[in-house]
Amino acid sequence: MTMKTLAAAVLLLVPASACAWDGPGLHQMFRQMDRNGDRALQFSEIADARARLFDRMDSNGNGYLEPQEMKAAAARAREAGRFQAASLERLEATARRMDTNGDGRLSREEFSRFIPDRLRRADVNGDRTLSLSELRALRR
Repeated sequence: MTMKTLAAAVLLLVPASACAWDGPGLHQMFRQMDRNGDRALQFSEIADARARLFDRMDSNGNGYLEPQEMKAAAARAREAGRFQAASLERLEATARRMDTNGDGRLSREEFSRFIPDRLRRADVNGDRTLSLSELRALRR
């Protein structure tokens, strides 16, 4: 699997890492991810949401995202308007960081435990939890 194919998977993270955090979409996403109802997103809750996304993308159920699965998921995300412009080089670098064992494919664990840098930076107090106000600050 090429890094360009892995980069397509990174683009699928746009709703959780680089979208405009405002309006009803934010509140709906926040409620869905906030499993314990404490009005904050722990990084563990984000990882759980990413694991569920992985499961939807892993159409053959082998525990890895294969090139054809990523391409299909990327096409669905593109059609739904979930893509945001980003440089291919940046996406490839992120995909390489996600692929921690360097085997050229993404396991469920690699995909789910990855917390995008933008979310890490949004956690201004370093508690590995994002408040709604920290998420809103992402759009600035």
